[in-house]
Amino acid sequence: MPRKSRIDAPGALHHIIARGIARKEIFRDDTDRDNFLDRLRVILKETKTVCYAWALIPNHFHLLLRTGSAPIATAMRRLLTGYAVSHNRRHRRYGHLFQNRYKSILCQEDVYLLELVRYIHLNPFRAGLVPDLNQLGNYPYSGHCVLMGKFKNDWQDINSVLKMFDKKVGTARRKYNAFVKKGISKGKRPDLIGGGLIRSTGGWSALKAQRRAKIYQKGDERILGDGHFVEKILNAANETMKKKYALKAKGFDLDMVARRVADLLHIECDRVWAPGKHRRVVAARSLLCFWAVRELGISMASLSRKLNISIPAVSQSVIRGENIAKSNQYVLIE
Repeated sequence: MPRKSRIDAPGALHHIIARGIARKEIFRDDTDRDNFLDRLRVILKETKTVCYAWALIPNHFHLLLRTGSAPIATAMRRLLTGYAVSHNRRHRRYGHLFQNRYKSILCQEDVYLLELVRYIHLNPFRAGLVPDLNQLGNYPYSGHCVLMGKFKNDWQDINSVLKMFDKKVGTARRKYNAFVKKGISKGKRPDLIGGGLIRSTGGWSALKAQRRAKIYQKGDERILGDGHFVEKILNAANETMKKKYALKAKGFDLDMVARRVADLLHIECDRVWAPGKHRRVVAARSLLCFWAVRELGISMASLSRKLNISIPAVSQSVIRGENIAKSNQYVLIE
């Protein structure tokens, strides 16, 4: 069966898992780990992607991310490709570093955010990299040490997590640590590493109980959440796909988007493609990028080549274009 396409949307919460090919190591030493984190930091900042939790294990890693201005697929492609190339060059190896596609599970935030933060941050302990919770707080390659205030970085959102426990940082850290400690007895939690109806309902026994009670829910392997959440996400994804197909059926391409932008901003179409920092040109380029990425599904990489600007610059333009469209009530098709 063909693989289903990934589901994403601005603001969506994703649990990302990537493993080494044949479960081999992807991080051989701290230099590898630091290289990966440096790349992650740059990409998160450039794409406005929020990170709530992360953990690096020798043969895999976990990330809990919220989609920013760029699709998660774009951010992950940059991260995995860039790291794999540098890793192979450093260790004089050839071939694929990562196993198949990375796993991306879109998650229901109110139910699973804290559970996933705990699950991800307990991974180094479960993998035997640290002997106990105290040492986990000193392990520098997991977001737990940052939440506990032992290490600092400028790309992990610790405030959103801590304020769920208490307004005061010190109290919040104590409560968070106690919450993590309680998670040790819960085991490996296979229900948190994928989507689908069985995981979302809490296992076979819970699913059977629901069916005995004639309660039926929709499930999807790409989504971790209850039936209503799954249905809402799938409906939104279907609407997005229908919109993209409708635009393509009408012959909408990048040139037509450029003409629409030119009409709205009362400028010549050539100026939409022009380089420079003139206010109107920047606005035109921003609207073009926003509609091209969000409405037509054109990749930021192809836009970057077409406009001769960097992918981070395209990402910034998408954000700016979205604000321009909202504030002026611009639409691609009237």
